[in-house]
Amino acid sequence: MADRPGKIVLMGSGELTATMVEVHKGLLDGLPKPARAVFLDTPAGFQLNVDQIAAKAIDYFKHRVQHTLDVASFKSHTQISDYDRQQAAGVLRQADYILIGPGSPTYAVRQWQPSKIPDYLAECVVRGGILVAASAAALTVGRFTLPVYEIYKVGQELHWVAGLDLLARFGLNLVVVPHWNNAEGGTHDTRFCFTGAERFDALEAMLPETRPVLGLDEHTACILDLATSQAEVKGIGGITLRTLEGTVTFQSGERFDLSVLRDGVVAPLRAKTAPEQMPAPPPGNDDAFWQQIHDLETRFHEGLGANDHRGATNALLELDRRIWQAQQGMENEEAVTQARDNLREMIAVLGNQLGAVSGLQTDLLAPLVEALLELRQMLRHEGQWAAADRLRDALLQVNIQVEDTPEGHRWHFKST
Repeated sequence: MADRPGKIVLMGSGELTATMVEVHKGLLDGLPKPARAVFLDTPAGFQLNVDQIAAKAIDYFKHRVQHTLDVASFKSHTQISDYDRQQAAGVLRQADYILIGPGSPTYAVRQWQPSKIPDYLAECVVRGGILVAASAAALTVGRFTLPVYEIYKVGQELHWVAGLDLLARFGLNLVVVPHWNNAEGGTHDTRFCFTGAERFDALEAMLPETRPVLGLDEHTACILDLATSQAEVKGIGGITLRTLEGTVTFQSGERFDLSVLRDGVVAPLRAKTAPEQMPAPPPGNDDAFWQQIHDLETRFHEGLGANDHRGATNALLELDRRIWQAQQGMENEEAVTQARDNLREMIAVLGNQLGAVSGLQTDLLAPLVEALLELRQMLRHEGQWAAADRLRDALLQVNIQVEDTPEGHRWHFKST
């Protein structure tokens, strides 16, 4: 591992979707080989499907990132055994690339604060590795963490909880807020990580003046290269830095010096824009489009899982129609490209499943078909050609094609 520090990558969402595949690949390519990538499962440790989330991450890295991914399992600080605690510590301390993602940010903070996990995460970066904190995990790395579920779902009073303040170890005095441009609310404002403008303005007023806010759009990554003191934005959205001076936004593809985040001086970079003047997202924006894509993906996979091939096919057709409409409506070109990638992946999944079904069908019918063909061969040997042909024709009626070759008979399912 290198002597100089590595990178901290903050993602607004989409850490296990098509939008971040090339980001993961690019980051891993920059590490010495072989780079050990690790998924830390703590934020979802309280969920019954936590192991399924880890398995999804492993599958995503294997088939889409083309890289192996190990799991450091630290679901609960109080319930983990000493053996499992040491196992997780060993995996993290050997990691070159640590990915942390979905779940509850406040749950994760409660598990990590009394442990050595924050030290392991920092050590990875110090020795030249990469820490990727996405969605829920991104909320934990600053001095304060937004208790989004407690406020948005439970209805608790507006408040902040102490964060890991991991960024402060590298001179970054920030509060990080993912899902900055969320539009899932439809009829109500869910920007600023589901809090909406009015509530987030009130939350922001509770912060110390020296704590600027870094907002991360969904399906967007902010790559903080500590060795070069440069930051880069990738994905389909942008990032927003809000300070007392005003607001500055960097879009995908832009680079800037980390001093902007360390010092919070935005005036020389952009014209000042007061936070309360930020416009609401227009109807039909990229986020609403991307939510529709994810909804159709869900319908497709649910259809396949329930053997509802009509439903799965309709989801594919609807996705194709939505992509065509988006292109005609001059939707974000990168978002349309990513949606096309998703469509192609879904078609590939359908093809694989059909292939698996066909293979299973062949295996189940093979003994019966071979027995019938032996009978046909016997009839032919005895000169009963008409009977042998009727047997062949009967197989053809159920789409089983028989071919006679010098090496013997062959059979396969006939394409319909």
